[in-house]
Formats: sequence, structure tokens, C-alpha cells
Amino acid sequence: MKYASVIVDVSSMQTDRAFDYKVPEDLQEFLSPGMRVIVPFGPRKVQGFVTEVKNHSEFDKLKPIIELLDLTPCLTPELLKVGQWLTNKTLCFKISAFQVMLPAAMKAKYEKAVRLISDDTTDLPGELQPYFHKTNQVNVKDLEEQIPLAEIQKLIKKGQLEFVYQVKQKTNKKTIKHIALNLSQTDIDQVIQTLPPHAKKQAEVLTFFKNRSITDIPLQQLLTEANISDASVKSLLSKKILKEEIKETYRDPYQDRSFKKTTPLLLNEEQQKAIDPILTSVVNKQHEVFLMYGVTGSGKTEVYLQSIEAVLQNGKEAIVLVPEISLTPQMVNRFKGRFGSKVAVLHSGLSKGEKYDEWRKIQRKEVQLVVGARSAIFAPFENLGMIIIDEEHESSYKQEENPRYHARDVAIYRAQLHNCPVVLGSATPTLESFARAHKGVYKLLTLRERVNNRSMPSVEIIDMREELRNGNRTMFSTSLLEKLTNRLEKGEQTVLFLNKRGYSSFVMCRDCGFVIQCPHCDISLTYHRYGQQLKCHYCGHEERMPKVCPECESEHIRFFGTGTQKVEEELVKVLPQARVVRMDVDTTSRKGSHEKLLSKFEKKEADILLGTQMIAKGLDFPDVTLVGVLTADTMLNLPDFRASEKTFQLLTQVSGRAGRHELPGEVVIQTYTPEHYSIQLAGQYDYDEFFKQEMLHRKHHAYPPYYFISLITISHPEITKVVSVAEKISQNLRRNLGKETKILGPVASPIPRIKDRYRYQCMVKYKRENNLHDTFKKIIEHFQQEMTSNDLTITIDLSPNTMM
Repeated sequence: MKYASVIVDVSSMQTDRAFDYKVPEDLQEFLSPGMRVIVPFGPRKVQGFVTEVKNHSEFDKLKPIIELLDLTPCLTPELLKVGQWLTNKTLCFKISAFQVMLPAAMKAKYEKAVRLISDDTTDLPGELQPYFHKTNQVNVKDLEEQIPLAEIQKLIKKGQLEFVYQVKQKTNKKTIKHIALNLSQTDIDQVIQTLPPHAKKQAEVLTFFKNRSITDIPLQQLLTEANISDASVKSLLSKKILKEEIKETYRDPYQDRSFKKTTPLLLNEEQQKAIDPILTSVVNKQHEVFLMYGVTGSGKTEVYLQSIEAVLQNGKEAIVLVPEISLTPQMVNRFKGRFGSKVAVLHSGLSKGEKYDEWRKIQRKEVQLVVGARSAIFAPFENLGMIIIDEEHESSYKQEENPRYHARDVAIYRAQLHNCPVVLGSATPTLESFARAHKGVYKLLTLRERVNNRSMPSVEIIDMREELRNGNRTMFSTSLLEKLTNRLEKGEQTVLFLNKRGYSSFVMCRDCGFVIQCPHCDISLTYHRYGQQLKCHYCGHEERMPKVCPECESEHIRFFGTGTQKVEEELVKVLPQARVVRMDVDTTSRKGSHEKLLSKFEKKEADILLGTQMIAKGLDFPDVTLVGVLTADTMLNLPDFRASEKTFQLLTQVSGRAGRHELPGEVVIQTYTPEHYSIQLAGQYDYDEFFKQEMLHRKHHAYPPYYFISLITISHPEITKVVSVAEKISQNLRRNLGKETKILGPVASPIPRIKDRYRYQCMVKYKRENNLHDTFKKIIEHFQQEMTSNDLTITIDLSPNTMM
């Protein structure tokens, strides 16, 4: 007899371990770890992951596995190991760690149904009987519309009905009908002669198969290419001359596009110096972490492409992570152009089905390279030769919900298991990575020059306070306007960057100073011009823009601040001849819109590309010679110790969009705090000096990379409850952690209330703390009961990316 250890799909402390099940006779041969199964768990059926198949179990009465969901394991032995590591690293449940590795389409959906216990429906209430005429099981949702749930529960108590839980897959494989010949090519002429004279179209179908010398073809293709109706096909099917086959096909998001094949470029001296150590560690199968620190436009992508080529020639596989934002068509073109069909692409612009199909190509070993955003780090490769993380400083590599992993940590762990290199690339590395490179933990590879010795764009920093003093009340400084006009005259293009979305920050009454807040969160509502709506960007609450102040009924209620929509309007006023493409969350929410807007700009159907974060990275247009940053300070004022670093990174990245080709570029940065070192040094592209200054601040205030930090956030609908739990937690931390460890708080979070829940936080700063994981686990165990029954939430982030 065989037994299986299964991690079940129930996220709670009590179920966070493997449960043993009997393996039915028919599954004993091929059930293996990493497969998904359906198992009974209490009264319901749930999905689970097999982690071990064994010959003994220490338990006597075991239930059998109900059903197998996979024919081949969806988690490789290595990914099972990664899942275990993730559980310890991020303090998440085992089930969460396994589920995060799979495409959303493979997560189970659970539906409640009721089943008739006897075949006799006459005892049931009249309105229920029709439902059970043809079947003995009906979905609860369908019944609820006609009959109250209480009535259904009475019938369950009487023993006439019983509850059953169904496990449904979210996505099916996509299949298409193929029509195949049911005879050999040589018999076609003979069969055509036996057809009746009026069956001309049927003869045409067979002649089509003969002339093309094919044995099967998708039905739709046959109908269009042979120019026939499906009636003729049906007749031939009924005569058994043709047969119908259902074949699995992939949803290919890129099937309409042809990719121009590209060849490797000649590397310059710096690039060659950078690629040599990478290639050495590929050949010697050594695990190394390289930090490729290269200015924007220094040709990092070409180094990636050529090192991947070496890996693929070695018969191995590679993963390339790029930030979600810069997974632009341009990026996909570069990889598809070089490696063609060996590439699978995973990003949020794909539908669930498309993601699932790309994942299946990887699992079936049909591709050797994955290019994707954060979750692509879990690609089920078994022979990894290299992992590349481009723009490694990007905050989107950190997942903000459970499991709170950082893709960089997962990459390094997987690369150790496979003995292969990891390459982290950035023009503005995180302070943590750069400090590690200085200490020799990572190997530093430097690219200081732009390709072909192009100069970096010149930067002008404009003090907007001066502009105000000189009577300029518009959003555009005199200098920026002159330069914009100049570009329009020359037929060159401009990128304008605004660090926000929506129309303006908030709505305020100019008479009494009242600001309209979200009723569920402690944050002001944002004005969206489209539909005159006020929206909360945290909980999604919406309301109409009022005509008068709700507080003092004054008509002087206006919006303050600037948003992309407002900038677009102003632009049209001052430069009516300019054609503007706006890119923000509102204009890119529909599938494919991102791509459409960028290709419009690329074809020079627009002069100005105006946008938020999403235009800061990875774009490469030959005619962009001017970049304008409208508000450089928005991030500087956030309550976050990384505010200066994020500002510096963003300004450097945006500036890097200008003058990447033949034409020289210029950058204009508008700010109200021109003297701040992050803005000054971004203007000089001086990362080394910025690193020095910022490290002094971090040392002084005990922040990473000098200290590790963890953040505990407590939330509950009642403020008194939040405060008392936060107090207990901080006392517990002070009791159990070492004297060197600093515990800050509890204090209210920077946004004290979101979705009607109050939020408090405690921060732990430490250098070495052996007791940390155990203390955190005990805290969660202690409050487990309240977290399940009393609507209390405690989240622990062991390396928070944001303090909000």
C-alpha cells in the first residue's frame, strides 16, 4: 500500500502541515511529488499538492485521494524545495508558497452544490422539483435565486439533501477541431469517382487534401482556404471518409506579429570586460552573483542577449526578469528577434488563458528562455543556466501580499541549487546591492560609457519657486516651453513625465479649507476629470464632484495639484499644434492599449508622450531629444526612508530616455527643492557621490544596508483593539529580542485607516537576531484565534519595500 503526504488548500495555522492520504490502486504506479490532487478534508473536497509518496504512514484510519489533477507534476522537485524555503523565509503558509509558483488559471475554484440523497423528488417542495428532474446535483447559486438558504438547510437537516463541495479548474486547455483524412493519399482519386455527380463541393475538399498532400488541417482553415461550407465536411464525416480530431492549441498573444531576426552586435571594450566573467562562470557551472552597474544606454541588454546565447548553446535554460512596467513590446521584440520561438513571455497584459499556455510551453520543455515580470522567477525549468534581473532596483520585484518574497532572493536561491550565475543589472542599483558589491559579496561589473561614446543628455534643474516669483503660474517653466516649441519646429519628439495619476491631487474649499476625504480611509479623494468623479486610490470608493462645499456651502470648491489629464489640457492650450499621447492608469487599462499608444508614438503620429511611472523605463525612441520632469519632488515628501533613493533612481531613469541615438538629448527637471542632493546628483548622473551621501544618512538613522528591518502591521475595524494588540506585540518583542535590536512603535501607520480598518505598526531594526523568526511565529500563533474569529489582521514583512 502507498501513502501520500498532501499540503491542503486551507490557509490556517492548524492546517499548515502535510496530511497523509491513501493512494488508490489505479494511481499507485504514477502518482509522484509535485502533482495536484483532490482530497476529502472534513466535510468538503479541496485541492492539494503531493509533497511525498511513501510506503508507510503512522496513522491508521486514512481517507483515499479522490482524484488526480495532473498527469505530470506541475511542481518540480526543485520547486518543492523552493516552496519550503519560501515558507521559512517569508513566514507564509506552505499552501501559499506552492500556489504563488503556478499561473492563476491553475488555482482551484470551489463551488457549493446540494445533492439529492434519494432518487425520489416527490417529497421535495414543489418549486425545487424541476431542478432535480435531470440531475441529482444542483449548484447552490442556482437554487438561491428561487428559494431561501434557510429552506435548503431545513431539507439538509431532514436528510433529503446533502451539501457537496466541487473543485473546479479556472481554465481549460484551448482546443480546436482538426479534420483528418480517414484514408490514404493514394485512395483519394478512387473515392472521388464514387461520389454522386451533385457532390461537387465534397470532391473539391478531397482534391484540396490531395493537392496539398496533407493528412489533417484545422477546420476553420479548411473552410476558408478551400472556400467551402461545413455542410460538405459534415457529409464526408458521416460517410467516414474524413474524421474529426480535437487537438490542444496554445493561445499565442504574439501570433499576429512577425519578429525581425536580429544578430549579435560587436561588443565594445567595456561590454567585453563585463561579459567575460559571466561566460566563465557559465562554462565552469559556478554560482556567482554579478552586479552590472551601467549608465542608461550603455548596452546592458546586448550583454544579456549574448550571455543567454552562450547558455542556450550549452543546452541550458535561462530566466530574464524585467519590471512589469518595462515589459514593453520593444523589450519583447528584442528577445523574440534574437531567439524566436525559444522564448515564452509572462506578464500581466496577458489573459489568464494566455499565461497558462505560456507556462505549459515551459513545462513541456518547448522553450528555453522565459522573459517575464516578478512571478516568472518560478518558471518550472529543470536545467537552469542563468538568471538575469534587469533594473534590479525596481520595487515591483517585491510582492506586497503573502508570500512577501523578493524575486532577487528567490533567483539567488534557485541559482545556488543549479550552480549557475545571477546577473543583476541597473544604472541605479539599490544601496543594499551596491554595498554588497563593495564588500565583495557580489562581483561588480561596470559600464560607464554609453554605446558609441554618445554623451549623456545635458540636465537643467529649474527652481519653480523662482518661476512663481516671476509671475509664471503655469505648470511649464519658461525654459521647458521654449524647448518644447523648438522640438515641435524641428519635428523631434518629447517625453513629459509626471509622478502621479488622475486629474489632480485633492479637492479643497478655498473659503473654509475643507478637503474631501474618503469615508473609509484616512486619505483625500483624487479628482478624475472623466465623469467628474472623486476616487479613492486605496479602496476604490467613488463619488460625484460636489458643486458646493459640503461643510460651508461655498461655491469656491476647487481641485489642487496636477494630474496627467490636467497637464494634457494645459499643453493643448499653450501648444495647440502639438499631438499628445497620454499614458497613465486610465488610458492603459484595456488589453493591448499600452502597445497601441507606444506604437503610435513610435510611428511619429504624436510629438509628445506624456505619462506617469510607466514611461520611465525601457523605452528607446530614436527621435526623443527632450525629456521634461514636471514635478521632481512628489516622492521626496513621502514618509519612507527610501524616498531620496527612489527619487534619484527615477530621475536618472527618465533622463536616460533622451538622446539615445544620433541626436543629442536634453533634460529639464522642474522642482520646488532644487537644493536636495538626490535632485542635484541625478542632474549630474553621479551615482557614486549619491551612494556616499545616502549611506551616511542610512548609517546615522540605522537603516538598511547597515541594519535589517522588519515591519509588523496590525489592523482591525476598532481603533482600541488595534492599539491594545500593537502594545502587546511590542512588549513581547522587547522581552524576547536581544539588547542590540531596536524596536520602534507601536505608532499609527502613515495612512492610519484603509477600507474602514485602523492600522498600527511596529518596526524592528537588527544586525544579528537569532530569535527573530521564532518570536514572530509565536506572535502569530498567540493571536491565531483572534485572527480567525475576531477580524484581526497581523502582517509581518521581513524586508519591507515601503513603509506606507
